[in-house]
Amino acid sequence: MAARRIPLNLFGVAFGLAGLSGSWAAAARAGHVPDTVGRALLALSALAWVLVVAAYGRYVFTTRGAFAADLRDTALSPFASLAVITPMVFGAQGLRLFWAGGATVVVDVFLVLTLVLGGWLTGQWIYGEMNFDTVHPGYFLPTAAGGLIAAASAADVGQVRLGEIMLGLGVICWVMIGSVILARLFARPLPPPALQPTLAIEVAPAPVATLGYLAINGDHIDGIAAAFAGYGLLMVVAQLRLMPLFVRLSFAPGLWAFTFSWAAVATVTLRWIEYGRPAGHLVYTYLVLAAVTLLVGGMLVRTCVALARRQLLPPQPAPPAAGHPGT
Repeated sequence: MAARRIPLNLFGVAFGLAGLSGSWAAAARAGHVPDTVGRALLALSALAWVLVVAAYGRYVFTTRGAFAADLRDTALSPFASLAVITPMVFGAQGLRLFWAGGATVVVDVFLVLTLVLGGWLTGQWIYGEMNFDTVHPGYFLPTAAGGLIAAASAADVGQVRLGEIMLGLGVICWVMIGSVILARLFARPLPPPALQPTLAIEVAPAPVATLGYLAINGDHIDGIAAAFAGYGLLMVVAQLRLMPLFVRLSFAPGLWAFTFSWAAVATVTLRWIEYGRPAGHLVYTYLVLAAVTLLVGGMLVRTCVALARRQLLPPQPAPPAAGHPGT
């Protein structure tokens, strides 16, 4: 009997929790909060990743052709990359604190998997049949987000040159794919409601690029980091115009697209606050941290409620009626 379908965007749960752990870790490095909170959130993220991997593995091993179909799905295939991107954060931000050699292995293995999957999906989008209207900001994930997070993770475990290579991959893919995504969003109708949460991902590339660059550059904010911040501010302001759209969205796993995106914005904002230390900087720090924690925490609670009510996963297809063979 086939298992219940597990949508690829459910990997966004672990990704969003990892993003929140990064925000708390940034505040902890500045001495404003205990580091145990960030570590606990990262452990919770790892648990969520294991549970989703196990559920997805059961689904694909009991449903013939499910994995291949998911990788060919023009709407959801980009989210497959979250399964291999997120563990790099576990290695770089968590395991590194206790076992540096093991952290390097974890980062390197999942960096290679991220590169392979990103390359395969890129080839699939070139070779396979594509409809321009199916493109959405989730297309940043396999290569742009994957490369930028790999850059930060590699630098964090001491592989700075590898980090520079992955930063180049991530930034170039951000520019190239971002131009395609914006052209689609400017010139064509909005994505369908199920994919509208991906519009929140537009805020992510600039802060994620900043985090990768800072990891390589020794946490020194300079002109390049400032240039990333300029584009990031534009995308944050653009999100305000999308609020009427966002408030009409119904809950679904796709809403986790908001979490890592805004957690990345929050983390970089905390870095800038600490860099500039304006008057009242502690107040700003705690406000930013509270806002992103409420966002991710609220999503986690809503997800648990939906899971308890058996409303989280797509409904099972109805069995064919007696005497009418299924198609």
